[in-house]
Amino acid sequence: MTPLANRYEFVMLFDCENGNPNGDPDAGNMPRIDAETSVGIVTDVCLKRKIRNYVEIAYEGEPGCNILIKTDKALNTKFTEAYEACGLKTKGQDKKTDSVRTARDYICQNYFDVRTFGAVMSTGDDKCGIVRGPVQINFAKSVDPVLPQEITITRQAVTTESDKANKETEMGKKNFIPYGLYRAEGYVSAMLAQKTGFSEEDLSKLWEAILQMFEHDHSAARGKMCMRKLIVFRHESLLGNAPSADLFEKVTVRRKDGAEVARSWQDYEVVIDRDMPQGVELLEKL
Repeated sequence: MTPLANRYEFVMLFDCENGNPNGDPDAGNMPRIDAETSVGIVTDVCLKRKIRNYVEIAYEGEPGCNILIKTDKALNTKFTEAYEACGLKTKGQDKKTDSVRTARDYICQNYFDVRTFGAVMSTGDDKCGIVRGPVQINFAKSVDPVLPQEITITRQAVTTESDKANKETEMGKKNFIPYGLYRAEGYVSAMLAQKTGFSEEDLSKLWEAILQMFEHDHSAARGKMCMRKLIVFRHESLLGNAPSADLFEKVTVRRKDGAEVARSWQDYEVVIDRDMPQGVELLEKL
């Protein structure tokens, strides 16, 4: 594995058409919005879930590509398995700092999402410490306000036998937005990558997952979701050569003249200032 030797920042642009990109449980699963501005929101947790899912299906069985955060086993069970794999005492019998570090390193080596995003693993009897992930993603926000809608649908199957005696169909609800273009920004720290073992090979998998994550996550609820742009800023050094905020400002998105209401990707234009600071390279992955 080749150690990561460069800091990165990146900008993702993706859109959603006639779907719910990220439901809000606190609002009846309506699409998430900023209550003051009606700007749409997709959480970092949602985006990282899709990256995890892609890596799991694309690299299943490959060494180092397991996924820790998923619904197969309790986390504490996985932490105990790490202790057992390292030959350490379990059930809280081994409280040595070196033992925790050994188990933590084992999990970093075997689980892509911990090596990438980090994890809090200090629960249960067999604690595995805390890992600060080198890859962090901000909330995605829509370029323009979105209009969450709720429509009534009819289901041609009732739930219970007692209901079947009285009716043939049931009514339901479907939440969606007609269209929204979202922007998310992210960071890759080479310094933290060297601590978790996140490598150049892992970085390639990350870019691949970002580009493909919506292609393997289609559902009726999410409608049509597509990654439209992935713009990467590569620094020459470990610590970086320019502030991330200055680089993010190099990418602007605006509606085209005449497009009063955006209803498709073609209603927008992306403007990139290609005059980069010294030591920073612009890479357009998509």
